[in-house]
Amino acid sequence: MQQSILILDFGSQYTQLIARRLRELNVYCEIHPYNKIPQISKNIKGVILSGSPHSVREENPPKPLLSEIKGKIPLLGVCYGAQYLSHFYGGEVGKSNSREYGRANLNFVDSENSLLQNISNNSQVWMSHADTILSLPNSYKCIASTNDVKVAAFAVDNEDTFGIQFHPEVYHSLEGLQLLKNFVFSICKCDATWTPDSFIDTTITDLKQKLKNDKVILGLSGGVDSSVAALLLHKAIGENLHCIFVDNGLLRKNEFESVLESYKHMGLNVKGVNAKQKFYDALKGISDPEQKRKIIGKIFVDVFDEESKLIDNAKWLGQGTIYPDVIESVSVKGPSATIKSHHNVGGLPDYMKLGVVEPLRNLFKDEVRKAGKALGLDPSILNRHPFPGPGLGIRILGDVTEQKVKILQEVDFIFIEGLKKHNLYSEVWQAGAVFLPINSVGVMGDERTYENVVALRAVSSTDGMTADWCHLPYEFLAKVSNEIINKVKGVNRVVYDISSKPPATIEWE
Repeated sequence: MQQSILILDFGSQYTQLIARRLRELNVYCEIHPYNKIPQISKNIKGVILSGSPHSVREENPPKPLLSEIKGKIPLLGVCYGAQYLSHFYGGEVGKSNSREYGRANLNFVDSENSLLQNISNNSQVWMSHADTILSLPNSYKCIASTNDVKVAAFAVDNEDTFGIQFHPEVYHSLEGLQLLKNFVFSICKCDATWTPDSFIDTTITDLKQKLKNDKVILGLSGGVDSSVAALLLHKAIGENLHCIFVDNGLLRKNEFESVLESYKHMGLNVKGVNAKQKFYDALKGISDPEQKRKIIGKIFVDVFDEESKLIDNAKWLGQGTIYPDVIESVSVKGPSATIKSHHNVGGLPDYMKLGVVEPLRNLFKDEVRKAGKALGLDPSILNRHPFPGPGLGIRILGDVTEQKVKILQEVDFIFIEGLKKHNLYSEVWQAGAVFLPINSVGVMGDERTYENVVALRAVSSTDGMTADWCHLPYEFLAKVSNEIINKVKGVNRVVYDISSKPPATIEWE
């Protein structure tokens, strides 16, 4: 059974980064809301409590049930997690005299403590808190301080329980990775066994046991997620995998034909289905982004339902769901706080008699690529930019029409081909164009125009959970903008998005 670290999420923007750092150490971990703690099994070697935008001094602060955890298995509280472990176990947390946010240095380090081994005195850490620990419970002892924060870290006597006021998961904490290594390896006794090869072997074995001789239908998109999912399923069940690639009318220019061609050499059984009109008809007049996503998801399900009936005894629907999809669709405080729904998360309607199989459900995007590389996936697919499941439907702000799709396809094609031509494509995590719901005054020749505005978006990232806008050369942007306005009828203005995630998301909708 796979060893695991359990991360309890209290809503911090840094929670996913904790998971990323542990995965980089080849230690498997899962994020769960603090109020939905899974059963603590023997394979869970330790628990981490994340930070939070909440305060333990609130009237109804987030309170996890730790009776099966604290004092029984290793436990590390980070920021809010540390304050919780102090405040509700006999200590006191109060408002800081000065809100400490940003870089700080540890002026006291108990290097004898197992959590802080090989952490140097004066080590730089990253703080982000408005509260501070004023006093510790009797059985707790301070093991690190800064000039402004007396209790920057603590340990509990006769327990593998620790708290730290700073964030070891961010790069600004220069020895943060060492602290996490100390926790997962020295304290939790984890092995560094979470590798692409181990994931592939375990997943194929699990798929064989789960699916046996059942037939699986999988929706292919041409992207890395669905392609890696297809290869894993193909290795597990061979010809019992039936792949379907749906033209939803929201793909990139010429994508339907080129994707079908790219799969020929992979030995997969792939069928192309033209369902453009169904999607256009269902989306007519719909502007709300959540509604568009749900409609696109429903039509996908309808198409798969129709296709599944053509395959005798199809029992499963395979999906390329990855971990960020799952995380963003599960809210700490309940469904009201969900960032956005994902069309491939959340199950199927009752009338569709197919089970769901998601081989990549626990992988971040860069881990999917590593698995794909280990599986020998073609580099042209392996290195392809992520593309949203709902396609251009969520890159057209407002209602979706076939004419808007055609305009955006042309704009997107010029942008993406330009990135490739100027050797910028591989430096960008994800790029695309957005059709804005506004018109702009322009002049072409001697005539006044009143036409559409498009935005170009290019970001750098490792897993899609956070992203920075790409500083593309001005000369390149000028060239692309000029080409778009000259060649795409209906567009007279191009803008470039310089927002990062957070606070913005990668997609506009």
